[in-house]
Parts: sequence; structure tokens; C-alpha cells
Amino acid sequence: MTTSPAPAKITTKDEGNAFFDKFDTFLFDCDGVLWLGNYLLPNTIEFLNKLESLGKQVFFVTNNSTKSRATYKKKFASFGIDVKIEQIFTSGYASAIYVRDFLKLQPGKDKIWVLGESGIGEELATMGFEHLGGTDPRLNEPFNPNESPFLKDGLDPNVRAVVAGLDHDINYHRLAITLQYLREGEDKVKFIGTNIDSTFPQKDHILPGAGSIIASVACSSGRTPIYCGKPNMNMLNSIVSAAKLDKSRVCMVGDRLNTDIRFGHEGNLGGTLLVLSGIETEERALAITEEYPRPTYYVGKLGDIYDLTK
Repeated sequence: MTTSPAPAKITTKDEGNAFFDKFDTFLFDCDGVLWLGNYLLPNTIEFLNKLESLGKQVFFVTNNSTKSRATYKKKFASFGIDVKIEQIFTSGYASAIYVRDFLKLQPGKDKIWVLGESGIGEELATMGFEHLGGTDPRLNEPFNPNESPFLKDGLDPNVRAVVAGLDHDINYHRLAITLQYLREGEDKVKFIGTNIDSTFPQKDHILPGAGSIIASVACSSGRTPIYCGKPNMNMLNSIVSAAKLDKSRVCMVGDRLNTDIRFGHEGNLGGTLLVLSGIETEERALAITEEYPRPTYYVGKLGDIYDLTK
């Protein structure tokens, strides 16, 4: 990866206004950028309102697969933020698009095994796919290969893909059944991972992310998944195509260098903004490394830019 120029920290009103003027569209990660779990970061609403007053387009691009777009819309509303479902792109939605448009699996015929939460299953359902696993309460029972309802009568022969993501209820039963489907082989059952995030931020804590769970079944099966969330370009291309965006006037805003900032960098967007309210530190943002690109801009949190320019 080519080393990117040193990032500029936005510290003055003029720098903040120049940042706004440079872009027509802003893509926002959510966790660590707008909020931490159920804690809305200071001046997030004010920042988004300012973008609206300036006539900017806004989309929300999250690697969190635990919630569907419809559920995310409700979460935004709980914070007093009104967004349209068309403004929301999740890794669960991107994975469902991949199953339908790239794998060309057939709704009503082909089934999907889900290692993950309701967001994945709900997005698959909107496209007509039946899914197994996921939040099925039978998976909460202790695993016994002779008694598991998912093994007693053999694997479902119509399962043609595994979609794996973050699961707060991960247990041995879920891992074991997922492995059985992955052992069916690449020709029969495809392996899709929602996103590579090894961790995710909550208020006062950093917790294991989807990438850590997916790595477990990747290790046991000896298989490598196709990832659909950031920094995968399929996700960006679907946004650019749907909204007919001029990429040179788009800014990606996120809290992770290896997903959010790479997403914008490899997608040739006009710029990227790293906020330090989630995963990354100023030291990592400024470091020169081949592991990840540096952001165009960085700031402590979104609200800092609002404070500078109000």
C-alpha cells in the first residue's frame, strides 16, 4: 500500500468550513463515530443538522450486522435522528446483496445458514431467502452431536451458503453446526463474512467484533470467507451507483483505519476523516505504515468540528 500524505487535524473555524466546502456527500460509520452503544456522542445531532442546512447528502455505512436497516432506522429515531432506510447500508445488507447478485442463489430454493444475529436474517428475508441458524433458540441448548436438532436428521441439503457475523450469544453449538456446513466444501456451500472488524467500541470498553468470531470458524474449517462489509468495494460501488455520486466529492468518516479509512482510500473518494472517539489513537493516525492508509483529516470527535464552526 502506498504511504498516504500526513493527515491534517481540524483545529480552527476556517479549517472546519473548508472541510465542509470540499465535499457534497458524507458517508458515516456509526459505532464509535455517532454513538458508543446506546450513548450518543456530544453534538452528533447538531453536526448532522449542519450538514443538512448546507445541502449535503448523508449516508450511514456500518459494519455492524446485528441490526437490519429497519432496526437501525429505529435506533436513529431513538436518538431523535430522522433518516430514510435508503440512507443506511449495513454489512448484513451487503452480504444479502452478495448472496443474491453475485452468488446468484435462488430465493425459495436455496437456503442460508447464519452464524450471527437478527440483522443478517432480516436482510436475507427481505430478498426472499429462507435462513437457518441465527437466533433460533434451539442453538442456545448445550451441544450434543447425537441430540442437536440440526444434526439428527442430517444437514439441510438446500443450504448453499454460510453467512457469518457478530453474535453476542456465540456458543459451541453455533460454532459446531456452522463448521459442519463449511465442511461441505466450497463447491456446495459458499462462505461469506460480514466484516473483518476484530473489535468494536462501546462506552468505556473495547469488545470482540465479528472478525474474531468469523476467524474461529475459518480456522476450524480451513476456509477463507469472502467479506462484504468495509473495506470491500462491492459495498461502496452499490452506494455510489444507487445515489449516482461523484466520488471526488465524497468523504468517508470513520473511527477505524483498516476498514473505514481504507474503504475511502481504496475507493478513491475525495477524502477521509478519522474521529478518535472510537478505536484509533492520534499516534496511529499519524504513523507511517504499509498496514493501513492515513486519513486526509482527523479530529477528536464530530462535535469538535461543529463547535469550531457554529
